Amino acid sequence: MTSLLGLTLFIFCASVVAGSIGSLLGLGGGVVVVPILTLVLHLPIQYAIGASIISVIATSSGAAATYVRDRLTNLRVGMFLEIGTTLGAITGAYIATILFGNVLYIIFALVLLYSMYPTVSRLIRDRAAVRGGTRDGHAEVVSASDGLATALRLDGEFYDQAGKRTVRYGVRQVPLGFAIMYGAGIASGLLGIGGGVFKVLALDNAMGMPIKASSATSNFMIGATAAASAGIYFLRGDINPVIAGPVALGVLGGAIIGTRLLTRLAGGTVRLLFALVLALVAVQMILRGFGVQL
Repeated sequence: MTSLLGLTLFIFCASVVAGSIGSLLGLGGGVVVVPILTLVLHLPIQYAIGASIISVIATSSGAAATYVRDRLTNLRVGMFLEIGTTLGAITGAYIATILFGNVLYIIFALVLLYSMYPTVSRLIRDRAAVRGGTRDGHAEVVSASDGLATALRLDGEFYDQAGKRTVRYGVRQVPLGFAIMYGAGIASGLLGIGGGVFKVLALDNAMGMPIKASSATSNFMIGATAAASAGIYFLRGDINPVIAGPVALGVLGGAIIGTRLLTRLAGGTVRLLFALVLALVAVQMILRGFGVQL
């Protein structure tokens, strides 16, 4: 009884940390929860992914309302691209039924490693110049929309508390972003990470949105994506209430903390944290995939 209580408390505390990081970076918490449950507690990855799916829904619920209130979330972009991610989530959940655990570890790691290159490249460019932005009074216009994005009215703006200015931005390459979002949905259903890694990359790198708007919009989307695959995991018996319960509660509390941090941090700081988290988790997971116990 005591050991079970201790395990529950540990999972809860670890999930608070995961939720904070997940909501801050738009990753949904699963990218941190899954390694903790598998690498530290040595739980089967299928149960870890099932709990992560539930935690992703909790993260989105906790963070999305705050980001929408602060006008960081681009609702038009989120609702349009959610079509692709939902279809992908259903696809990924079915693919997961035919893959072995070690294969999932390696796929998880490759997804994260793939995500690092554009993130680091963008960070270097941002430190060298201010993304080609122009000043317009107290506002900074960071990009312009292309034809399709203009027709869909996907551009947006938000007030950056860290920079004390209003940031106006456009959106580009909508078809490419939609395709990446389908991949994000597959990652969510397959790996239980909410697809937040791909979502932030699509919004930030492919579609040209600022990192804060990308993180906020990703958080808005990941809950619906996870919900699309959660039913399949539940029917398959991969959602254990003893694990998923404290994970969901902890991640939800952490998400509230993360949303408060995002509005106060500079965009470059958020992107640097994003890259560091990806690198650490990717190395751990690929070692586990090849049978190296940490």
